[in-house]
Amino acid sequence: MDDRDLVLKARQGDVDAYAELVRRYSEIAFRTAYLITRDAPEAEDAAQEAFVKAYYALDRFRTGAPFRPWLLRIVANEARNRRMRMSRQVSLQLRVAASNQEAGTILPSPEAVALGRDQRQALLEALETLREEDRLVIIYRYFLELSEAEIAEALGCARGTVKSRLSRALGRLRDRLAPEARPEPRGELRSSDDD
Repeated sequence: MDDRDLVLKARQGDVDAYAELVRRYSEIAFRTAYLITRDAPEAEDAAQEAFVKAYYALDRFRTGAPFRPWLLRIVANEARNRRMRMSRQVSLQLRVAASNQEAGTILPSPEAVALGRDQRQALLEALETLREEDRLVIIYRYFLELSEAEIAEALGCARGTVKSRLSRALGRLRDRLAPEARPEPRGELRSSDDD
């Protein structure tokens, strides 16, 4: 049964239909909340509260609209509210699942694993320095793999706005990742050891 049918049944009081929607989207709801709160227990609470709020808001859900982006907007709002209420800041700690390697696959060298871990950590640290609006559009697109249409729905903006926000956010992220690649300001002399 597709989401539209489940939403329709849930609106009519079918609790099992809504339970199926919760089952389908609980993982992505948690991941979304976690990427915003950076705290697993807070993310769990935010996702659960978002499902409750979404259930009571089903009558305001636009018939025919995709359910997932609508739900993720509620999850993101709840997670942002919880993050603002949190008294301490928690650094972003994402667990990257170990890839399921097939038998016979050559394992990467320890050096490659260490370099990959360092690059991943640098990426996460740079992502953490971005404004929330930039961080969210990158998370939705690349961590949660939402389409532009889904991101637009989740952020409550036009698809063209998603494209421009994503482009600007990626540019800012690139700047954070490679500050040494920036051109030197004019008028400054470089010291040289050639003398």
